[in-house]
Amino acid sequence: MNYIYETMYILRPDLSEELTDQAIEKYQTILRQQGTEQIEVQHRGRRRLAYEIQRQKEGIYIQMNYKSSGAAVAVLERAMRISDEVIRYLTVKQEQEVTPDLAAATV
Repeated sequence: MNYIYETMYILRPDLSEELTDQAIEKYQTILRQQGTEQIEVQHRGRRRLAYEIQRQKEGIYIQMNYKSSGAAVAVLERAMRISDEVIRYLTVKQEQEVTPDLAAATV
């Protein structure tokens, strides 16, 4: 069953614009290969971290919203875990929206 997920990840701040774009494309490709639908990417830019992570005080924030299965999320997170360019990531499963026919069925 497919759910809507949001993955926020932080890239190292010393990556060039070209390497940042390559990293974003790499993670989108991983999701597409797993059958993910409706990938939306928001490049949030370079921001100061709340606390130092791996001796970094800043990071490049990227947010991805997509509709996928849990297996695809596991593949994505494994790729991020072993990557040197990602310093933190977090995936959250969004609550399902109530559709009109689902709301009528509960009444």
